[in-house]
Amino acid sequence: MSIVSSLSPRAVRAPESGIVEVVNYARGRDGLLPLWVGEGDLPTPEFINKAAIEALAGGETFYTYQRGIPELRQALSDYYARHFDVTLSVEHFYVTGSGMQAIQIAVQALTSPGDELVYLTPAWPNIAAALEIAGARSVGVQLTFERGRWAVDLDRIAAAITPRTKGLFINTPSNPTGWTATRDDLAAILALARKHDLWIMADEIYARYYFAGGRAPSFLDIMELDDKIMFVNSFSKNWSMTGWRVGWIVAPPHTGQVLENLIQYSTSGVAQFMQRGAVVALNDGDAFVQANIEKARHSRDILCDALIATNRVETLKPDGALYAFLKIDGVADSRKAAIDIVDKTGVGLAPGAAFGSGGELFLRACFLRDPVQIRMAADRLCDYILKL
Repeated sequence: MSIVSSLSPRAVRAPESGIVEVVNYARGRDGLLPLWVGEGDLPTPEFINKAAIEALAGGETFYTYQRGIPELRQALSDYYARHFDVTLSVEHFYVTGSGMQAIQIAVQALTSPGDELVYLTPAWPNIAAALEIAGARSVGVQLTFERGRWAVDLDRIAAAITPRTKGLFINTPSNPTGWTATRDDLAAILALARKHDLWIMADEIYARYYFAGGRAPSFLDIMELDDKIMFVNSFSKNWSMTGWRVGWIVAPPHTGQVLENLIQYSTSGVAQFMQRGAVVALNDGDAFVQANIEKARHSRDILCDALIATNRVETLKPDGALYAFLKIDGVADSRKAAIDIVDKTGVGLAPGAAFGSGGELFLRACFLRDPVQIRMAADRLCDYILKL
């Protein structure tokens, strides 16, 4: 028996990230314009760093609250009152070691081995992988795609529900498609969950990146406090904190001890000095977030306008999130195309095949970058596309 074959089958089956494969292939090349991962080009702002540095220098390096320090949980409550117009006590909030850990904790809380969770595809691949590693089964339901526009088909979701289904994972605005649920979409999904007594795991990490203005519709706009909804989120995108690995869960207070226990037996809490930075991000970071949103809107327009003008790309400007999801005439293998594009243009894109069913013919570009860089990337991509 080989060393690998003696490991847990669930661990061995964990897939290699199709995004990371391309990143590792071309990382560090001269002149590279990296649009392949979901982060911007700005480092964390100094006012956030300062709070963490001062806490670190002040000796805040001991074990801390499993649910998050009280100041951070209060800051989260205030943030939701400000941006979502809801009053949620601190007992709704649980700090995690990244948005990814928030998903892992939620998966552990909501599913047992053999259970199913329905999610919309194309999708960020980590949700399906988290479910499969936990021993649950991920059930993908394709969004519809027509004339560059993505939409949800409620009949497809209903048809995917079985006696083993424990919940629905809904990411809106969506990574990678940019699909953004309307209030009516959310109401219909919630009604379906209530009918079948299902949990909803709501990933609203991109709620502020909503280009119609304000923020995207949220389940918080329509839910009752006793609805079975667990929200997963992260500091990564809004405040340029991808490397910090700090996230949070919003959940019914009655689940609190369960969530605290799961945090205890995974990371035993998030470093307190990092949480101090997160407090300042929430309390003092609204202007920074708004500037990030406006940069994303401007860069989205530059990239999408240029690509659409080739008449070789089927896409529309996404309503939300940070990504252009591109269907290029002549591309039948997105993994092969991503390698070819980075070799010939120096623009790093994520292959749509990495995002599951429905994404195979697409490529994803993150546009939360300096508009000058996005213009350069657009010019290189258009030249490549027109030569296909």
